[in-house]
Amino acid sequence: MTTNEFKEYVKTRQTLNTEEIHRFMDEMSSEARRITFRLNTAYYTPDEVRELLSELFGYQVPSSFRVFPPFYADFGKNITVGEGVFINACCHFQDHGGVIIGDGCQIGHNVVFATLNHGLPPAERQTTYPAPIVLGKNVWVGSNSTILQGVTIGDNAVVGAGAVVTKDVEANTIVGGVPAKLIKRIE
Repeated sequence: MTTNEFKEYVKTRQTLNTEEIHRFMDEMSSEARRITFRLNTAYYTPDEVRELLSELFGYQVPSSFRVFPPFYADFGKNITVGEGVFINACCHFQDHGGVIIGDGCQIGHNVVFATLNHGLPPAERQTTYPAPIVLGKNVWVGSNSTILQGVTIGDNAVVGAGAVVTKDVEANTIVGGVPAKLIKRIE
């Protein structure tokens, strides 16, 4: 299985439950850990950080992309970032299902992006289901938030610190809480 084949397969949101898929996911997770361990164990200039993240993501990231390590990803090759994106320290990307971050987004400390879920019946707990997380332009995600699989956050939205986002967020709104609910609209 290739990275592109895997990325096309997860777009279908079908279960990740074959031996071939599990072997591929394990190999890619090992590669992601190799790169993130390097990134997270020494000081690097912003250009060096972007170079390591380009290796992790599998493409040349924008020169306007800024990340404060440590940064964690368990796949790495299914993260897309736009121009002017900032990701603060200690963020965790479970990106098998895909994470797309639009231009101008700001991600606070300790934010978790979780693109996989497990089956609820005990017999299905070993089965995972992928779904992408998509952030529009100029989204601000507050510290210690968790964004769950399949969530789309509209342009200019704000996710309050500590929120758990389980449903789509409309553009130009502020959400917060567990689970996240509408707090107000941004005029």
